[in-house]
Amino acid sequence: MNSSLRWLRLASLVLVVVLASCSMFSGKKARIEPAPLVEFKPSLTVRTLWRADIGAAGTPFLTPAFADGKVFAAGSGGKVVAVDASSGQTTWSITVDAEIAAGVGADAATVAVASARGTVFAFDAATGKQRWKVKASTEVLSAPAVGSGVVVVRSMDNKIVAYDVETGERRWLVQRTAPALVLRSAPGIVIADGVAFVALPAGRLLAINTATGVARWDAPVAEPRGATELERVADVSGLPALLGRDICATAYQGRIACMDTSNGSLRWAREFSADAGPAMDQRYVFAADEIGVLAGFSRDTGGSLWRSTALRGRGLSAPVSFGRAVVVGDKEGYLHFLSREEGAMLARLNTGSQVRAAPVVTGANLVVQTVDGKLIALTTE
Repeated sequence: MNSSLRWLRLASLVLVVVLASCSMFSGKKARIEPAPLVEFKPSLTVRTLWRADIGAAGTPFLTPAFADGKVFAAGSGGKVVAVDASSGQTTWSITVDAEIAAGVGADAATVAVASARGTVFAFDAATGKQRWKVKASTEVLSAPAVGSGVVVVRSMDNKIVAYDVETGERRWLVQRTAPALVLRSAPGIVIADGVAFVALPAGRLLAINTATGVARWDAPVAEPRGATELERVADVSGLPALLGRDICATAYQGRIACMDTSNGSLRWAREFSADAGPAMDQRYVFAADEIGVLAGFSRDTGGSLWRSTALRGRGLSAPVSFGRAVVVGDKEGYLHFLSREEGAMLARLNTGSQVRAAPVVTGANLVVQTVDGKLIALTTE
C-alpha cells in the first residue's frame, strides 16, 4: 500500500478510537473504488445444489462449520442449524435467547457459539440439544474451537479458556497481555492432534496443549513496528490455515508467515497486510491483502506465484482452495473462482448478498453463508 493511503487509513482509525473511547477499533479502510467486473469466457461451470435460510448474519464474524457430513451455521438473531451437506435438508434447528456474535465451532459431537454478551453455548451435534452455557469474562468475537474434548474460547481481554465439552466445566485458563490498541476482529483458533493454535493481537500465534493448558510454543507472525500505537497494530487476521505440519497466518500491517506446528519455527514469511486469514492446500498458500489484491505463494518456499488486482477494492473474504480454483467472496455478493496455478479468472457467481465469511469445503462441494442469511451449496464441473 502506498504511504498516502496508509496514513489516510490510520487517520480514520484515530477518529474511530476517539469516538469509541476504548482500546479497540474497527479497522475501517480508506475508500477504494471497487475494480469493475471484467467480462471473460468462463472455463469452469458452477452449479447451485441447494439453499437454506438461517437468518441474517449481522456481523463479519459468523462463519459456517462442516463436520460429520453436516453444515452447522448460525444467524445473529439466535438461530443455530444443522444441515445435511449433500441434500440441504435441515437436521435440526434451535433458537437461543441471545444475539449470536461468534461461531460456529464444531466437530462430529459438539457445536458451539458465543453471544454478543460473552455467553458461550454448547449443543449436541446430533440432536441440537443444549448441553451447557457459560459466561466468558468479556465479549467473544472469535468462533469457539471444538476438539480434543474441549471448547476453547478467546475473549476480547485476551483470556483463552478451555471448557469440557460435556459439562462446561473450566479445564484451564491462559492469560496473555493485550496491546494498547487492537483491531475489532476475530483472530481464529484451530484445534488438531491435542493442540489449540490460537491467533492473537500483536501478531502472535500460540500453541497450547488442550489437555493441560501448557503452552508448547509462542511465535511471531509479525513484529509490531512504528513510532505510534496505531502504526504498531499488527494483529493476526482471521483463522490460521493448518495442513499437516504447516500452519500459516496473516497479520494486519505485518506479514504472511508459515510455521512448523511441532515447534513454531518459521518456515518462511513475506511482507503482507491482511484483515482476513489465508488458505492452504497441498502445493499453495493463498491470501487477499487489505485492499483486495489476491496472491498465490509456494507452500514450500513462500515464493510468489501470482498476484491478481482484478478484485481490488471489492472487500474480499478469506479465500479457500477448491478443486482447481481458489475461491473468494466479495461485498457485492459475488463469488470469484480463480485458477490456483495462475490467478486467471475461471468463473463468477452472484449469490445476491454480501459474502463476508470464507466459503467452506464440504467434501466435493462448497458452502457459503451470505450476510442476508442464506446458506448456499455449490459444485463445479
